[in-house]
Amino acid sequence: MKLTEFIEGGQPGWTELDELSSRARRRGESLGGEGIRRLTDLYRAASADLAVARRLFPRDPVVADLETRVLRARGILFDRSGRREGLVSFFGATYWRLIAERSRPMLLAAAMLSVPALFGAVWATADPSRVIGILPPEFLWVTEAQTTDQGYGTAGLIGFSTFVMQNNIRVTLLAFALGITWGLMSGYVIAQNGLILGAIAGLAIGAGNHELFLAAVAAHGVLEMSCIVIGGGTGFALARSILRPGTRTRRESLADEARSAALVAIGTVPWLVVAGLIEGFVSRTGTTWVPAVIIGVVIGGGFWWLVWFLGVRPFRGAL
Repeated sequence: MKLTEFIEGGQPGWTELDELSSRARRRGESLGGEGIRRLTDLYRAASADLAVARRLFPRDPVVADLETRVLRARGILFDRSGRREGLVSFFGATYWRLIAERSRPMLLAAAMLSVPALFGAVWATADPSRVIGILPPEFLWVTEAQTTDQGYGTAGLIGFSTFVMQNNIRVTLLAFALGITWGLMSGYVIAQNGLILGAIAGLAIGAGNHELFLAAVAAHGVLEMSCIVIGGGTGFALARSILRPGTRTRRESLADEARSAALVAIGTVPWLVVAGLIEGFVSRTGTTWVPAVIIGVVIGGGFWWLVWFLGVRPFRGAL
C-alpha cells in the first residue's frame, strides 16, 4: 500500500472523528447515543489505521497525527473528565496521560538538560576560574560553605521559598510558551539551566564540596528539574504541531496541541510549589546529603512513577 492511498482512504473517517471529538469537548454524553456509537466506530477504525501506519510508515508524520486523533477520542470515550470530577479527575488521570502522550518531546527535553549539564560540569572542573567569573555570585556558596544552613529565620525561609517558586514557575512556563518559536528558545532555556546546574556541580566537586552540593540540591532538585523537563517537553510538542501537522492545517494542529500542552503546563505548577517548599524548608536548613538524596529520590522518583502508573500503563494497550 502506498502512503497516498492510505491517507486518501482514511482521511474521511479521520476528519469525522475530529469533528465529533471537537463537538464533544471531553464530554461524550453531549453527543447522545448515536453520536457515541459513531465515535466508538470511528475510534476503532482510526486505531486500526494507526497500527497499519506504525508498521508501514513509521517515520511519516501521519503516525503522530493519528496518535493525537486516537488518544483524543479515547479520552472522550473512556475518561471520566466531566465537570463533576474536576481537579480530582485531572490530577488523577488526565494530567499524567497528557505527559505520557508526549514522551518523545519529553525525552528530547531531558537530553537538552542533561547534555549541557555534563558539559558544564566538565568545563568547571577543567577551568574553574573562568566559570566562576561567568556564574552569578549567589550560586557560588556551595564551593565555600560547610553547611546548607544559611541562617534564615522562619520569615526568611518563607520569603526564600516564595522567590524560588516564582522563579521555577517562570522558567517552566517560559520553556512551554517559547515552543511557538519552533522549539528553539525552549531548547535554549532548558540548556541554559542544565549548563548552570552542571557548572555549579563541577565547581563544588573541584572544591571538595560534593557532599554539600548534594545536600543543597538533591532534595528538591530531582522534582524541580523534572518539572523543567515537562515544561520544555510541552514546548517541543507545541513546536512539533507546527513543524509536522500531518493531515491537518498548521493552525488546526497548533490549536489542538496548545490546549493540551497548556493543561500540562498548568498542572505542573503545583509540583513546582512543592519543590520550592522543599528547597526552602529542607535544602537550606542544614540537612546533610544522605537524607537529601533520599527525599529527592522519593519525591522525584514518585513523580515519574505516577507518570508511568497513571499515564503510560493505563493507555499502553489502548492503541
